[in-house]
Amino acid sequence: MSFKEEYKEFLRPDLMIKMYANGAFPMADSDTGIINWYLPKVRTIIPLDNYNYPRSLRKFISDSDFEFRYDTNFLSIVKNCANREETWINEELIEAYKNLYKTGNIHTVEVYQKNKLVGGLYGITFRGAFFGESMFSIKEQASKAALIKLIERLNEKEFVLLDVQYMTEHLKMFGAVEIEFEEYVSILNKAYEQNIEF
Repeated sequence: MSFKEEYKEFLRPDLMIKMYANGAFPMADSDTGIINWYLPKVRTIIPLDNYNYPRSLRKFISDSDFEFRYDTNFLSIVKNCANREETWINEELIEAYKNLYKTGNIHTVEVYQKNKLVGGLYGITFRGAFFGESMFSIKEQASKAALIKLIERLNEKEFVLLDVQYMTEHLKMFGAVEIEFEEYVSILNKAYEQNIEF
């Protein structure tokens, strides 16, 4: 089996879920297009029982005309996330996500303004874990609003883990923390004891 055939095998929905369940996530190389799986030893999570809801964002959402929906426009969310100068979400990965969507393991938070999609995010779920993948914003604050609505949704459904992969300033303001892989695996195991629907 060639390398190309081998990496394509890992884009099958059943194998993708197994990879996510072990803490790995895929990214396409922007130059070669090859999709590799990454398993960083330092992980970034947003603790669902100890997150930060910025006061300014709370007021903004309260005063805004944003409308929030879940799981109604998956493909538009992913394509908007991919629509940037340099992206790790290529067409092949989008096709893989389409297949994964059919299994019910991909979910979206969508932000609308006057019935127009202006922001959102998507991620993969497995039992009590949500693996955040990407977000986008056309209107100011839309992606931040989507993230806070995701956190609220996950808490409402009693999810255990919100994995956000890598630390950014954007995520830090919500209380994101970096943890060692051993602690991450421990949280994963607790998440897998739960059988939760998004």
